[in-house]
Amino acid sequence: MATVRPAAPDVEQKDIDEARAFNAQLEALIATQPPVISVPPDVSRRARREGKGIFPAPVFLEEARDIEVAGLKVRVLRPDKKATGIYLHLHGGGWTLGAHDMQDVALKLLADETGLCAASIDYRLAPEHPYPAGPDDCEKAVLDLLEHGPQLLEAPARFAIGGESAGAHLAVVTLLRLRDRHGIRDRIAAANLVYGAYDLSGTPSQMLWGDRNLVLSTPIIKWFGGNFLPGFGPDRQREPDVSPLYARLADMPPALFTVGSLDPLIDDTLFMADRWRTAGNSAEVVIYPEGVHGFNQYPTALARKANARQFEFLRGVLNS
Repeated sequence: MATVRPAAPDVEQKDIDEARAFNAQLEALIATQPPVISVPPDVSRRARREGKGIFPAPVFLEEARDIEVAGLKVRVLRPDKKATGIYLHLHGGGWTLGAHDMQDVALKLLADETGLCAASIDYRLAPEHPYPAGPDDCEKAVLDLLEHGPQLLEAPARFAIGGESAGAHLAVVTLLRLRDRHGIRDRIAAANLVYGAYDLSGTPSQMLWGDRNLVLSTPIIKWFGGNFLPGFGPDRQREPDVSPLYARLADMPPALFTVGSLDPLIDDTLFMADRWRTAGNSAEVVIYPEGVHGFNQYPTALARKANARQFEFLRGVLNS
């Protein structure tokens, strides 16, 4: 059954005040930069890699290593202690931005806190490689890691999957493909789904948000969707392999859904968690007050508490 928490129980008023102040600074910073929809994706990709975008500059850890799986790069971050399993990670970025090697610090922390060896998959990006390229890559890499990952990564064959934003969408699509195309159920024990997009035809919160740019806006959401699904009308946008909100959701693993109250994708999380539950799966939703899209990537108490809750969830499911 699903548990919906209107606000994370450990969030205090001082955390909310800090988040509000941070959001004002973030909105001011965003206003000084060209809108992401106004520049070629390569420009935004380069800016993010160089730490000139709206997210903290990436730190590339020397201990991280890249391996090749099914012809794709996979970034590996090991826990300090012996690994207890494998975390299959899919990065965000609207299917257009981001990369497998730009979350080293976050994935190293996850590895140390959960005991899971983090394996972040490099999938092809739109608009150069629109649907189904990204989902195809994720499916192919996860299949290979399910079979060969324990030997490659020297970790037990216990798996969780997760991602942020577009990465959460790709995580659910991958789970559905494993079930429907390969008959694979119960191999992945947990899904850590962070402010994902699950209805690419547009939920009410996506369409009603408007032009205010707090990492996302309605025009930005439509731009990302257009990159990923060029020429798709509403019917094709609602195909289950594109918008997993419309899929049959039986036989899915326990999931933690994380979202902020100021995220235009909040309906995606709420709707998907309800469908997850009614399909007979375990689902928990935690809503973080004043959390913007991507909030857990910033240096705030709200972010630290949201990430700690994800680690707790992964430990609880994988160790049960």
